[in-house]
Amino acid sequence: MALASKAAQLQAKACEAARFAARHGCAYQRALVEKNKKYVVDPPTVERCQELSKQLFYTRLASLPVRYEALWKEFDQVKHLWRNRKDLNVERAGVAALFGIELYAWFCVGEIVGRGFTLTGYHV
Repeated sequence: MALASKAAQLQAKACEAARFAARHGCAYQRALVEKNKKYVVDPPTVERCQELSKQLFYTRLASLPVRYEALWKEFDQVKHLWRNRKDLNVERAGVAALFGIELYAWFCVGEIVGRGFTLTGYHV
C-alpha cells in the first residue's frame, strides 16, 4: 500500500510539473533566447545553418590532434602509476577504483538505455 501511495504522489508531482511547464515554458524559452541573443545568427537561413554545421565539424576535426596528445599523456600517467604501484596509497587506489566503477556503471546504463530501458533486452 505504501508503494501505491508513493506512486500516486509521484504522479501528482509529475502532473504539477507538466502544468507548470505548459504555463511557463514559452516565456522561459523567450527569455533564454533573449539572454543568449549574441549566439543567434541572423538571418536563420538553411545555407547559414549548413555553414555553421561545417564550421563545427571542421573545428572538432582540427581539435583531434590535441585530444589525441592529451590521451597519450593520460596513458603515460597511468603507466607511471602502475610502475610505482608500491608507492600507491589507499586514497589514490580508492579514487581509481571509484572511477572504474563509475565507468562501468555508465556503460551498464548506456546498454540499458540502448535496449529501450529493458533489463533483459526483450520488449513486451
